[in-house]
Amino acid sequence: MQWKGRRASSNVEDRRGRRGPGLVGGGIGGIILVLVITLLGGNPGDLLGGLGGDSSGSKAPYTETADEQELAQFVSVVLADTEDVWTEVFKKEGMTYQNPTLVLYTGSVQSACGTAGASVGPFYCPGDQKLYIDLSFYDELRREFDAPGDFAMAYVVAHEVGHHVQTLMGTSEELAQKRQQLSEAEYNKYQVRFELQADYLAGVWAHHVQGENLLEEGDLEEALTAASAVGDDTIQKKARGYAVPESFTHGTSEQRKSWFYKGFESGTLKGGDTFSASNL
Repeated sequence: MQWKGRRASSNVEDRRGRRGPGLVGGGIGGIILVLVITLLGGNPGDLLGGLGGDSSGSKAPYTETADEQELAQFVSVVLADTEDVWTEVFKKEGMTYQNPTLVLYTGSVQSACGTAGASVGPFYCPGDQKLYIDLSFYDELRREFDAPGDFAMAYVVAHEVGHHVQTLMGTSEELAQKRQQLSEAEYNKYQVRFELQADYLAGVWAHHVQGENLLEEGDLEEALTAASAVGDDTIQKKARGYAVPESFTHGTSEQRKSWFYKGFESGTLKGGDTFSASNL
């Protein structure tokens, strides 16, 4: 992706070096429990709610490496792109887009959804309309999920912003209501559709980035590889050798790739109604 020398978002909050009072998660060993539920934008409130704690945390000395500095700049540029794209898309639909805030952190972080450790992975909290990313996830995406490349990380950011779009459109609130009404098994089905819609919205963003001639050769494949790598079936099979479909909360690898690509082809909000789709 061509990003160097381009506008970076001003809506970035750097909390690196600051630690919250308590943690959720437990490293790669907790991948089934944590990542299947919350990786790439699941509702972290289900795991994090009610933990409380000091939202400011204690600030420790933190010196970023040159690689971290470049990656922080990269995700800031990606965020700026999402701001431009969604402002225009919402305008065409007669709506007003409100920019989210990207929080960079290390180790653990306090959000309106509670306190999370880095093992939770990137997530979006509708309570404060912020997306949270520990930049070490970039290395994890490459090493643990075999999904290298800058556009793989761009897909992650775009997916989380997709959850912000869902919040602005009222979809997140509707899902939260169903959480109180349905059994876990039935709710999981809606959660899958919710996550696949965020993948579709990430694809919509990528469509517009392509329209600006900012994609480079191999970028689309990097995003599709990342979408596949975080499918429920792939994660579960890798972690324990088999998959349990009734426990899926984000969709299969094939579904995640498919809905991202649908959004990439469409470039509009139309076509992203995963809740009415009959082939899931």
